[in-house]
Amino acid sequence: MRHFISILDISSEDIEGLVDLSFYLKMKKRFGKNEKSLRDRNLVLIFEKPSTRTRLAFDFAAQELGMNTTVIDKTSSQLGRGEPLIDTFRVIERYADAVGIRTFKQKPLEEVSKLISIPIINALTNEEHPCQTIADLLTIKEKKGKKNIKVAYLGDGNNVCNSLLVGCASLGIDIFVATPEGYEPNKIYVDEAKLRAKKNNTKVVITNDPIEAVKDADVIYTDVWISMGDKEKDINKFKPYQVNKNLVKHAKKDFIFMHCLPVHRGKEVTEDILESYHSVVFDQAENRLHTHKAILLYVFEL
Repeated sequence: MRHFISILDISSEDIEGLVDLSFYLKMKKRFGKNEKSLRDRNLVLIFEKPSTRTRLAFDFAAQELGMNTTVIDKTSSQLGRGEPLIDTFRVIERYADAVGIRTFKQKPLEEVSKLISIPIINALTNEEHPCQTIADLLTIKEKKGKKNIKVAYLGDGNNVCNSLLVGCASLGIDIFVATPEGYEPNKIYVDEAKLRAKKNNTKVVITNDPIEAVKDADVIYTDVWISMGDKEKDINKFKPYQVNKNLVKHAKKDFIFMHCLPVHRGKEVTEDILESYHSVVFDQAENRLHTHKAILLYVFEL
């Protein structure tokens, strides 16, 4: 048994293994051969924040592996009345074999994990979104391969950006992040990404210049400018980072556009780019299903 809580605690080798396993599971499903190696195990999914893709992907992934799933949120549990997270987890571990949670702060989740005897999966915190990163890396592998790739991430240096930095560096992918001043990604993740990139002789660049980031990029990635739970931001600072036809002309002609969804059309990306042949956002969303299967197998060490 092992947890899947922080990308910082997952080795480069394990990240690559998860991407490869995800691709294998995707191919098995395509040929009508679902893996049932977690038959009759129970998964509880807790959502303290709204979710569409993560909720659906984990629910279907678990069922296709043979698991039973139960979903609870703050409105349907005592979490909404202030029950401590640790008490909720202590009850769940008596009923279930694993738990996935979308919550707010990363640190309490890490502290709870030291006291719980079943695997915990981080389905998003304010600091990280490691499940999304595995799906992103699978999408990049499918569309662009693994070598000599440059990813440009534009906008807010949020949880998705933090995790993507470490994920790309782990696989030897150059990543350039362009944000407004004051919205750079968390230094902890930047430092870890640079350590991993050094081993792979690749680049991690943090800049305030969107053109520098996008120049000759194979992948352009953005996310919403205001994430769930964020305080109000000065949107005007983000407008130069909008993915539009003027910005993408600096990328390679065959670049792909990625977004973890949901998207605010006309804000972080224009409609013409989102609906163009460059866009792979729905392939990216589909990959959540296959990578969530891989993560479930990973935490059970299967």
